[in-house]
Amino acid sequence: MDRSNQTSPMVEFILLGLSAHPRLEKTFFVLILLMYLVILLGNGVLILVTILDSRLHIPMYFFLGNLSFLDICYTTSSVPLVLDGFLTPRKTISFSACAVQMFLSFTMAGTECVLLSMMAFDRYVAICNPLRYPMVMSKAAYVPMAASSWAIGGAASVVHTSLTTQLPFCGDNVINHFTCEILAVLKLACTDISINVISMGVTNVIFLGVPVLFISVSYIFIIATILRIPSAEGRQKAFSTCSAHLTVVIIFYGTLFFMYGKPKSKDAQGADKEDLSDKLIPLLYGVLTPMLNPIIYSLRNKDVKAAVRNLMAQKYFSQ
Repeated sequence: MDRSNQTSPMVEFILLGLSAHPRLEKTFFVLILLMYLVILLGNGVLILVTILDSRLHIPMYFFLGNLSFLDICYTTSSVPLVLDGFLTPRKTISFSACAVQMFLSFTMAGTECVLLSMMAFDRYVAICNPLRYPMVMSKAAYVPMAASSWAIGGAASVVHTSLTTQLPFCGDNVINHFTCEILAVLKLACTDISINVISMGVTNVIFLGVPVLFISVSYIFIIATILRIPSAEGRQKAFSTCSAHLTVVIIFYGTLFFMYGKPKSKDAQGADKEDLSDKLIPLLYGVLTPMLNPIIYSLRNKDVKAAVRNLMAQKYFSQ
């Protein structure tokens, strides 16, 4: 169909998902559903213990509670849509619903980038300036820090969602993806998208380049400080306070750079294998990282493990 002959506003989009690979749909439905349930359970438990256990009412666990809530919101903005697509032969989504889903996903992704850098600063102050930690990371400081992470992510999402929804979409309304992924939607615009591309480039620098640089510098100082600790026990104790966050950062940014750094398939009609990988990698990334976060923090943090045990014990005895 010639796009130039279609000038009416776009009403809905068709999400292809795995429609070209029907044999994989049931397998991925079960896989993604199980991972989503683990995300809800694991992050939900972390939120509960950071609220209910008074010993965890410190900045590090306040940020962790925000991260867990963010992971639940991020996956909930897309996973139910993905699961429904596996069960529906022809999955359609309205233009407005697509815009909302795109906004929520972008907000959560941007917020997590900033929040992880805030958590790195918290670990830097705790290890490099422990005597000043209570003053620097007071409640008057860490609450606005978390709030600003959400505000920055939301503001960037408003800009990109607005720029995308104002584009004319004529003719092809098929999104070769599981959700309204912003890059997949931009491919359907029948006009120049150079402004969108430039703004996305600026955003990548802000949400990827700057946080990675900030986190890297923070950990250079952290590692240097830890190495100056005379006792091996002291070094191990100091590193244990930031090892969970460092692991999460490596997984988050490592998979993110791999996902957006790998060459994309340019021919939509060719190389089905490449097209499938281009869709499956973001899908698995979107659920794998939020699923691993509570597991990592639970396994590598004694305070969290103790708080979870206490919560389970209280529930058991209350019955």
